[in-house]
Amino acid sequence: MTTPLKALGGVDRTIHEPARLMIVSLLYLVHEADFNWLLHQTELTKGNLSAHLAKLEQAGYIDVEKRFQGKMPQTLYRLNKAGRKILEQYRAAMRKALDYS
Repeated sequence: MTTPLKALGGVDRTIHEPARLMIVSLLYLVHEADFNWLLHQTELTKGNLSAHLAKLEQAGYIDVEKRFQGKMPQTLYRLNKAGRKILEQYRAAMRKALDYS
């Protein structure tokens, strides 16, 4: 097997899952996002989105902030430095493998 294609075997499986890749990609584009915005953008169910966000938090790729906006609770999510780095590595590995001919 060639080296560019071998790189696919080493991609981070935490963000390789389509729903988590979508979440990480969205968070890469914005400074922060609340749960409702992510829910609308991803079209996942509340439970599914919550589970994927928990996995990303456990992996250390996102930071979670719980606060109040007026009297309403609000949860904000941010892609942290580790999350940005892993997404950039993922993108580089995918480009390398897909551009290989």
